[in-house]
Amino acid sequence: MIDFIIKSTISSIVLLVVYHFVFENEKMHHFNRFYLLFALVFSFIVPFITIEIVQEIASPILSQNKIAVGDATAAIVDNSINYWIQITAVIYGLITTALLIRFIRNISKLVVKAKATKTIAYENCKLVLLKEQTLPYTFLNYIFVNEMEYDNRKIEAELYTHELIHVTQKHTLDILIIETLKVLFWFNPIFIFYKKAMQLNHEFLADEKVVKSYNNVPFYQNLLISKANANETYYLASNLNYSVTKKRLIMMTTTTSTARAVLKKGMLIPVLTALFFSLCTKVVAQEKKEKTTKESTKQSKSSDEVWKNTVFIFRDANKKITAQKKYNELTDKEKNSIPPPPPPAIRSTDKKEKQVQKNKSETIYIDMTSDGPKMSDRNKVSKEDMPPPPPPKEARIADQNDIVNASSTTEMPTYPGGMSEFYKFVSKTFIIPQEMVNAKARGQVYITFIVEKDGSISELRSLRDFGYGSAEEAIRVIKLSQKWIPGKVKDEAVRVRYNVPISLSSGN
Repeated sequence: MIDFIIKSTISSIVLLVVYHFVFENEKMHHFNRFYLLFALVFSFIVPFITIEIVQEIASPILSQNKIAVGDATAAIVDNSINYWIQITAVIYGLITTALLIRFIRNISKLVVKAKATKTIAYENCKLVLLKEQTLPYTFLNYIFVNEMEYDNRKIEAELYTHELIHVTQKHTLDILIIETLKVLFWFNPIFIFYKKAMQLNHEFLADEKVVKSYNNVPFYQNLLISKANANETYYLASNLNYSVTKKRLIMMTTTTSTARAVLKKGMLIPVLTALFFSLCTKVVAQEKKEKTTKESTKQSKSSDEVWKNTVFIFRDANKKITAQKKYNELTDKEKNSIPPPPPPAIRSTDKKEKQVQKNKSETIYIDMTSDGPKMSDRNKVSKEDMPPPPPPKEARIADQNDIVNASSTTEMPTYPGGMSEFYKFVSKTFIIPQEMVNAKARGQVYITFIVEKDGSISELRSLRDFGYGSAEEAIRVIKLSQKWIPGKVKDEAVRVRYNVPISLSSGN
């Protein structure tokens, strides 16, 4: 939690400082509004992003005959309860609850005032006619004005236009967002400055619209000065006389060129990049792999090359053959009992002899003794001692519960009556999804399933579809089909993986 608060605070401060010195005094108020909202969102997302940068470090090499002894340390484990954390949590909860109640009460106060007072429809909003003396102010879709001034037409048209901009551009939502953050993070004063920046920018937007509509800057400036500080302001509302300062009056006559605006917006790229990598990157140390690992890999590859044409025959203590395997069929335990290949210096350098050795097939006997597996002399063995040859691949498959591809069967599985009957069944049972009909879509669905030994269907799934619920409907239909005629390998039923394409068109 502390890490989140620190990172989000740093990010929000940096972005607010950039706004104050780069954007606030430029006439690009719509961009500035969304920049302030983006700055808040960015500051809350950044702490949750972590980019790990792996940095390799050399692992210490210790001699096999030495033991490294470090200084012994003792730590006392404190199982006592940290009451300060609990007290802090209680204080935070009490203050947050009080601020939340105040926030909700003030919203209710404005809403009740709008509902309980006489209102008049005006443009896209409602005018709330108040008895008390007040200048116009805005909350959500309501503009609050004095009833007597409204009836006597003493409210200038410029003031209506000003407040109407607050309504149409929904400035109240920005205020509600920042006020919510102030309630939850009341201990962080940065949100106070964000709210001031937002409210001033809202006034810039409203003033800009009035100046464009009436094209009488001196009159509007004098009007604002005459109305300044005429009534108290509501912190949840957009007020006409909010911060009538020299900055706001000067902004009415300020212009910003397109080139200048683009240049200043481009300055955000390095700022955001620097913030992202400074707050999100984390260096992770990783030990370098030892050279012995590479050497053992090379040795393993070398063994594969040397023994690939060799047949290993394993015998028990009575010289009875128990297994006969090629090198690539050996288990890891059996490979460990094989001696390492001869060193490169012993191998022949003659190219022809190398080729002969490469293609030559040899047999090595491994005797299983009480001391472990040992390499035996290459003595001859009688045919009676030789193990029976392995059964054909098809027979082995038939004896097991393996899944066979349709192309490997002697008889492919099929639907009773043929595949034409299967597709007739699908066309009668398939219900075209309404979304597909509306979109006038067409395409193919590829469904894969297993035809079991008894002809039942299992493990249905979609390999490819084009949406609109087409795959789900195809799977539902195939589940309803009758049992298939199972596939066979040499007259024996086997489990077969089968794929079917189904072409669909919303017009058929």
